[in-house]
Amino acid sequence: MVVDDHPIWREAVARDLTEAGYDVVATAGDGRTALRIAAAARPQVAVVDLQLPDISGVEVARQLSGGSGGTAPAVRVLVLSASGEQEDVLEAVKAGATGYLVKSAGREEFLDAVRRTADGDAVFTPGLAGLVLGEYRRLAAAPSRADEDAPRLTERETEVLRLVAKGLSYKQIAQRLVLSHRTVQNHVQNTLNKLQLHNRVELVRYAIERGLDQD
Repeated sequence: MVVDDHPIWREAVARDLTEAGYDVVATAGDGRTALRIAAAARPQVAVVDLQLPDISGVEVARQLSGGSGGTAPAVRVLVLSASGEQEDVLEAVKAGATGYLVKSAGREEFLDAVRRTADGDAVFTPGLAGLVLGEYRRLAAAPSRADEDAPRLTERETEVLRLVAKGLSYKQIAQRLVLSHRTVQNHVQNTLNKLQLHNRVELVRYAIERGLDQD
């Protein structure tokens, strides 16, 4: 699903996705329409602009990704915005966006970002990934709750989680551990289920809070 208030841009993005073999199940020019039709269209990935005429793209990301307990099915959100400002990026990620790409990105970079978002990877315009990881490390420096009742992860799940926290993609993790891409995805999904987290971005924060990125 493509959500953008500029018709020409919205149609261009939808056309690029269709030509690349994706099924664009819906488009919307404002946030409320997007949320209303998402329940019926059930997209796997939503490409969302931040600047919408009614509610913000951040709120759309929060509700589509399940972060606000809304009725729409959980969707992986890739923000596609003209803004590369730190505040906008962090707000979108904290709202549950899986990735963040600026509109100056090329067509192939965009299509690759959609593919990786669909696979569950955290995708960011070059330079923004470090910003997000840095913010999580800053938050991790604050006192956090005890982990006595935290679910137990297997040795392999912990190993994969450690590499996720270091910012590696699923493909890189698979190569590092000599596993298939699908096996890495399964380990991440099992870990998300055990920890009751919604997406890889939340998983990265969880890992950093526990210092796994420093091992």
